[in-house]
Amino acid sequence: MKSKMVFSKVDELTEELPLYVSSVGYWDHQVEMVRLEGFPDFQYHQVISGEGELWVEGSRIKVGAGNAFILYPGVPHTYRPLHEPWELAWVSFNGREAARILVFGGIHSSGVRQVNGEMLLSNLWGMLAIAETRQAGQDMEFSKLLYALLLDLSRQLTGSQSRDRHTDRLAPVLQYIEANMHRPLSLQELADTAGITPQYLCLLFKKSMNIRPMMYVNQERVNLSKALMFRETGKRIQEISQMAGFEHPSYYSAQFKRYTGMSPEQFKQLHGLN
Repeated sequence: MKSKMVFSKVDELTEELPLYVSSVGYWDHQVEMVRLEGFPDFQYHQVISGEGELWVEGSRIKVGAGNAFILYPGVPHTYRPLHEPWELAWVSFNGREAARILVFGGIHSSGVRQVNGEMLLSNLWGMLAIAETRQAGQDMEFSKLLYALLLDLSRQLTGSQSRDRHTDRLAPVLQYIEANMHRPLSLQELADTAGITPQYLCLLFKKSMNIRPMMYVNQERVNLSKALMFRETGKRIQEISQMAGFEHPSYYSAQFKRYTGMSPEQFKQLHGLN
């Protein structure tokens, strides 16, 4: 395959996507790249063959086949081949969910990761194939493939089997939360349900769902309140908040806006519930 690079058309509509691709490409030999001010988007580079090195965050790291390096926006970096050819494929991307999905996979900063190359490369080849067709709506297709790539990357880095074991351990806690959503719950009470310490419960939630226990409870309460708005159309917001287990309406409104981006009143109006 010959080297190629495709720039995606990024307009206001594209930027509304949770994830979007700004460019994607393949080099049969990657030359030295020096960016003293970094790059404006996130970048995922996957090495197919050969060996190079990456300078980033004060570290010098060798990068060969089976490695990928991820670069955060605005972070100064340099990468160069150690010998020819240094073959790699890449995608640059952004969007409001970009950092969140990387953090979900344990990627908090720029660096190198060991990956299962074939699975992840299939998504990059898919993007390049779509680019060649120049079909309408290709930005949406790019977004779908990018999301699949980052989820597969997250699964590899976090270990799906380990995540599943943590989820199994949390099952009684999640069931207890669902059954007692209507009343106040404490961290100690939830830990007692599983027979573990509050600290270990927090660790399990972090490893399984990348969220703190009480944040999970609040998310579930907000979701319950939305269902109650549809079922109990005659209830006031204050009554809905109490039925969902929130002790104070002001705290409920703050949490609702945190997880939905709008107030409970705006949600009701949006869905014709007023």
